Amino acid sequence: MNKKYVMLTIGIMCFLLTVGICIQVKTISNTNTTGISKNATENKLRDEVLRWKERYDNAYKQLGETENILEEERKKATEDNEETTQMKDELNKINKLLGLTDVKGEGIILIVDDNKDADSNILDQNAAVVHDGDLIEIVNILKNGGAEAISINDQRVVSTTAITCDGSVVRINGEKVGAPFEIKAIGSQERIKGVLEMPYNYIYWMGADGIDITIRKVNSIEIPKYEGIIKREYLKDR
Repeated sequence: MNKKYVMLTIGIMCFLLTVGICIQVKTISNTNTTGISKNATENKLRDEVLRWKERYDNAYKQLGETENILEEERKKATEDNEETTQMKDELNKINKLLGLTDVKGEGIILIVDDNKDADSNILDQNAAVVHDGDLIEIVNILKNGGAEAISINDQRVVSTTAITCDGSVVRINGEKVGAPFEIKAIGSQERIKGVLEMPYNYIYWMGADGIDITIRKVNSIEIPKYEGIIKREYLKDR
């Protein structure tokens, strides 16, 4: 009886021990698996963080390079704008000199008209009428007086302007104009007026022939631009 009891007790203890060992082994196994899985997850997250950090660093570097390029473009655009503005100003000055822009300024207005009171018995009837040659002489006098812009009946006088006779009328820039001739000249009022009123010059003798001439100083004269096309057929670069 005691022997059986002892054997039973030992058997139960062995069973319990075996069960305990199995549970311990399983626990250790699960613990190891969980630890390995946890380590793998941590490693994966760490790798992902490193990849994103690398992407961020590359993007930040590229952003810096892009800002530098943009700054250079801004500087270049500013320089181009300054150069463009200078070119526009220079072109505007050239166009003014060529007569291709409307201009205004102080100057002289000269009215020249035929001799309306000329007697039919006058020997030289041509002297009582304003001709193309008279207008050309007046333009030359104005230029000698420093006129910077000239017009005759709103026809701008430029370097290629032709003043010709067409029967009883005059053509300027190909357009017919007639007396009275309103001649505008922008420049120094005193200088131009002084040249026009010099004794015994061409205008003096026109007045002596009965041509009606009036000269007045004007503080603000408007002269329109030349409407034609300035052609250069024979000019070439050196």
